Amino acid sequence: MHISLLQDLEQLLGPAGITLNPDLDPVGNWRNYPYQSTVLVRPQSTAEVAQVMTLCHQAQTPVVVYGGGSGLVGATATSPQDITLSLERMNTIEDINTIERTMTVQAGTVLQTIQEAAASENLFFALDLGARGSATIGGNISTNAGGNQVIRYGMVREQILGLEVVLADGTILSSMNHMLKNNAGYDLKHLFIGSEGTLGVVTRAVLRLRPAMPARNTAFVATDSFAKLPLLLSHMETALGGKLSAFEAIWNNYYVLASKGPHLGTPPFPPQHAFYALIESTGNDEAQESEEFLNALEEALSEDLIVDAVLAKSETEREALWAIRDNIDCLSALDPIAIFDVSLPIGEMENYLQELEHNLEQQLGITDLATFGHLGDGNLHIIVGVGRDDPERYHQVEELLYQPLQLCGGSISAEHGIGLEKKPYLRYSRSAEEIDAMRRLKQAFDPRNILNPGKIF
Repeated sequence: MHISLLQDLEQLLGPAGITLNPDLDPVGNWRNYPYQSTVLVRPQSTAEVAQVMTLCHQAQTPVVVYGGGSGLVGATATSPQDITLSLERMNTIEDINTIERTMTVQAGTVLQTIQEAAASENLFFALDLGARGSATIGGNISTNAGGNQVIRYGMVREQILGLEVVLADGTILSSMNHMLKNNAGYDLKHLFIGSEGTLGVVTRAVLRLRPAMPARNTAFVATDSFAKLPLLLSHMETALGGKLSAFEAIWNNYYVLASKGPHLGTPPFPPQHAFYALIESTGNDEAQESEEFLNALEEALSEDLIVDAVLAKSETEREALWAIRDNIDCLSALDPIAIFDVSLPIGEMENYLQELEHNLEQQLGITDLATFGHLGDGNLHIIVGVGRDDPERYHQVEELLYQPLQLCGGSISAEHGIGLEKKPYLRYSRSAEEIDAMRRLKQAFDPRNILNPGKIF
């Protein structure tokens, strides 16, 4: 790195805004991708971000934006030549408009902080995921995060009304739209949502809020065949009249691991059932919603869609049920592991998983798997105990898991992006023409290739 660039950055940001030889330890770096950047910059405003990018563009120095460190695909890995740009000091909630139901935030704001601020105004931000306490909204936007409530509210893309973005050359592109409908030309924000920091640095956002839903009903159910899960999903959506907010499918191999632990208490069921589902609805009339939810479960039981159900009777019990779904730490029992986040049509899931299990065992001798997912949006999380920490071993597992997705119209990435982890397999989900169009967009926005270079493609 040029000494003059370092001096310019120090003069711009001051002692608190720059750290040499930072010790970054991303919580999601399960593959131990290298984090070798020797300079971490922490601007406090969009204007400072723009000046940082202007200096780096002139010096042709790569910049990698770092959020909460919870990504799983190596999208923020760095080389010694890279500058790491953290927006952790840009963590202000600038405005909550209760009439328009919008929130204006800086990109370094933690998701849970946003959720709590919305709740204090009797409003609700629809994105929710297990890393809510560390993930930043900028990182959520960069990966178009999904989470637990996509079935009702959609991905992050559906929660963003406006963005402010700094381009590679320092240009500030401010499109802080507050309206639901705005068809005045291209909706540029969608270029940056899900782009993993390769096209621009998101610095501020206008979020869409919803009215708070005080009535919440949660149940953990068991069933004996996968074929009944999509029928149960359809039944609950119909019976609840669009109030279904979460439908998390859990395979027995994940439940056996995730239902254990001293912090979890007594599991809702013995681990004897083939499949489980965590079902939740939200509404505004507690008595009515509870009755509808209970009736829907009773109908599902009478129609043999489920064999048993446990209904949460308090917020404590609700949290205990969700703790099973979110008990990711249990996967350490399978270490070393490969973590996958894919999507495919629900009708293809059973055959896909059966074929995967067969191929892993026959070709690699692997039998340790754990599967769960957001069934309503076709998203599966598959964890494979690979047996040994070997790059070639990981590659063999990845091929067996990703290649069949091409045949069934699936995607190698449902909600965590591509980064370095999935870059070699992008061809299984995108055509050559699509990838070429992505490259041309990258060239147009970042001709010197300084924004998160080497990621995605």
